Amino acid sequence: MGDSVSDLHHDLQRRLHDIRARAEALSPLDIHARMDAIRGAADRAGLHAMEGLARLSSQLALLPGCRVATSACLAHAEDAMAARTQAEHQAILAAVATRLH
Repeated sequence: MGDSVSDLHHDLQRRLHDIRARAEALSPLDIHARMDAIRGAADRAGLHAMEGLARLSSQLALLPGCRVATSACLAHAEDAMAARTQAEHQAILAAVATRLH
């Protein structure tokens, strides 16, 4: 793994950890903005599963029950960082959907 990819993974993991640690204190709009920033970085890097999960998280952050939805999405973020195939991407999003129902 090249330094730039490793640096990106470290940065995204740091951002996700920060959101998880402060989720109760963050407003839904702040969670939305932070997850959308992660989505953009993941998209630019080609981390499709992380991009999809962050997109879903940013959208769910604006709905009632956002704390539960954000927690469910963040619980799968590490898997999303490691996903390399479309099948893995779909499996992660399905796992989040299952946890939310």
